[in-house]
Amino acid sequence: MTFDYDPQNIFARILRGEIPNKTVFESEHALAFHDIHPQAPVHVLVIPRGSYVSLDHFARDATPAEQVGFFAAVAEVCRIVNVGDGFRAIANSREHGRQEVPHFHLHILGGTQLGIMLPR
Repeated sequence: MTFDYDPQNIFARILRGEIPNKTVFESEHALAFHDIHPQAPVHVLVIPRGSYVSLDHFARDATPAEQVGFFAAVAEVCRIVNVGDGFRAIANSREHGRQEVPHFHLHILGGTQLGIMLPR
């Protein structure tokens, strides 16, 4: 599978500083910021600084340092936003996964009791 990255997607533009965001955490490998349309009291997006389209693209092509740095950022975000009672991490991928922005991102949702993910 090939991954065509669009360098004009909104997250690429945020990473370049062209669009402001409410930063929660940043590191060499990741940027985390509040979602502009939160679906829970805590809703933070964590994105890698690299040009990865989806979770499987990131898992396949990111360097070990990028992968470790990204997930270390996820852990730090969870600490900062205090989701100690539990949270949901969601990575939507491509059309059937309802991915809206073609840059890999992880949603961290918490701050309340969350409902079931999919109806049975």
